Amino acid sequence: MTVAIFEEKPEEGITVMNGQQFMINALGGFDPVGAVKEQYKLEDQTVRKCIAYAREASARIARLKVNTFADLGALDALLAEKFGAKIGGKKGNRTYQSYDGLQKVTVQVSDQITFGAELQIAKNLIDECLNEWSADSRPEIQAIVTRAFNTQKEGQVSRARRPLDRRDRADQCPCRPPHRRPGARSPARRNCGKRSHPRGRTRTSRTGEEECGSA
Repeated sequence: MTVAIFEEKPEEGITVMNGQQFMINALGGFDPVGAVKEQYKLEDQTVRKCIAYAREASARIARLKVNTFADLGALDALLAEKFGAKIGGKKGNRTYQSYDGLQKVTVQVSDQITFGAELQIAKNLIDECLNEWSADSRPEIQAIVTRAFNTQKEGQVSRARRPLDRRDRADQCPCRPPHRRPGARSPARRNCGKRSHPRGRTRTSRTGEEECGSA
């Protein structure tokens, strides 16, 4: 019985098996390194190099975010304890700046929104209206609502792709009876939490432009 000895070198994209070097292809097979075209080797090396840099940068940003929130939280607690002071409003947005005003850290808090089954019901009703309105129109028109109400993972919807928002008057659709009009789609909108985004801004002079960085 022959025993295969493996040695993985993921940073190089090389797998050593019984002393011979292989590269794993996209189907999971083992191709001898000598049989792989040079251009594919160069592409593989470049991609792995870029991903390594990205992973390192991502880890640094993650540590930066943790440290930033820890430092700002400690400052908030100290200001509240010693001076009874609080930075920011009810929503949680906060701005901290150096005494000379040239350095600034802001924390922006945004709501995390998801949409429930009501959104799909509203889409079906609006589709019916659209089909009646555009019976003799081009099919591209009918695709508008389909794209706008395209649900992403976990029922999330991109509001940038959804032109039918609260400002629209689709709830006055004449082809739907009042009790079936999609104006009741608001209950589908659910706030499932909040997310904080720290950003740092600096400028070299009071009249200079700000340089922004975020985590």
